[in-house]
Amino acid sequence: MVVVVPYLHPVGIPLILLSSLVVAADSTICKVVSGATVFYCCCRILFVRMVTVKWLEDNCFLVKNEKSEQLKHSHFFLQGMNFPIYCCGSQSLEEDTSFEGLSCIAEEEQSMLDAFLLSQWEDRMWKGCFRYDVTTSEIKVIAGKMKFFSQLNEAQITDHLAKSEGTLPAWDHFVFDGMKHPEELLFCLAGSKKAKSELIHVASVPDSAILVIINVTPVEYGHVYLVPCTSNRRYQHLDARTVEMVTRIAAEINNHSFRVFYNCYRPNCSDVYFQACYFSDPLPVEFRPVDTLLSGGRRGIHICSVIDYPIKTISFQTTRNLKIMAVAISEICSHLEEKNVQYNLMISDSGKKIFLFLQPFAASHAISAWECGGYFLFKNRYEFDEVTEDAMLKRLSCFSLNDNDFEAVKQLCCSIASKFDI
Repeated sequence: MVVVVPYLHPVGIPLILLSSLVVAADSTICKVVSGATVFYCCCRILFVRMVTVKWLEDNCFLVKNEKSEQLKHSHFFLQGMNFPIYCCGSQSLEEDTSFEGLSCIAEEEQSMLDAFLLSQWEDRMWKGCFRYDVTTSEIKVIAGKMKFFSQLNEAQITDHLAKSEGTLPAWDHFVFDGMKHPEELLFCLAGSKKAKSELIHVASVPDSAILVIINVTPVEYGHVYLVPCTSNRRYQHLDARTVEMVTRIAAEINNHSFRVFYNCYRPNCSDVYFQACYFSDPLPVEFRPVDTLLSGGRRGIHICSVIDYPIKTISFQTTRNLKIMAVAISEICSHLEEKNVQYNLMISDSGKKIFLFLQPFAASHAISAWECGGYFLFKNRYEFDEVTEDAMLKRLSCFSLNDNDFEAVKQLCCSIASKFDI
């Protein structure tokens, strides 16, 4: 079956439906032809979502700084510059009301933050800010019960099956300090005392903001960094406010394709930043059965261990209070870092669910949060074609916490969460 979907932007610029937004049950091969996307599907298409955006004038995006050398020095270049600011409203953050109260947007409608993020990301794509076009990457489902995803991305830096498998790169101060162009910073996110969220097209960067920066080597469509900073300085620790704010962003985006990731590769040694991108389908870990560890009390925090999965995983879910769950998870992560436990976080389901992936501490080895979730990258055609589920199961198992330590972490999670969930 062949489906051709051309879509023209209102001002005549073709918007391309991306490979990541269509996944067939077995495999899907996608390519772009003359502004349209042609999908060759061996079975039914599960999901297609059109992007509807309103583009702003260029001078609303970013005031360029002539002193480009300042980009090399952390956040100094932000001083005196103006950017679009999305201010998250305070509605329902302090109340024990339904989680759905955070957003008044119907499931089928696109939120303002979702549309704004995608419009800016696609603007940078058309301007050639990325090192390659991730929308042309080939994606398939690896045969087996887990339904792992694999992507052929020959331009990506990371080779997940290289001999140096899992080896961490030389540590630096994050890609932010290596930004080549101011346009890589899309906009900023900040809290607001107003009840409802609003978009300010041009403003100076407020204190305690989250910077939204494109990943120039994207893993998926819409791939960005979410970088917390305060007083033009980076965060060194994952605190409750940061977890709350990033989870709130997922809720404001209100798109079930959107997922946020956090990698704690070296406890107590790294700056804090998140990554986020869009996946058309839930990742394999989200389909696995669970064993309930703590059933939500008045605040509605549910904790489960994921069973029949190769890497030790705990899921947290709330139906009521985002703030309380964020406080609990940040305290749990703080304890894990004190014990030198490496971990990854994945926020999904519009902020309602957070997965905690657990790894033993290793000085030079770790895997990414999307790998933990069951999404693997390959830059070699042969390895992409020959990959098996057994190989990926073995890979994840090699990085998993042992059973005894996992039991201790489960007890820790329940003990901390029960203090708040009363």
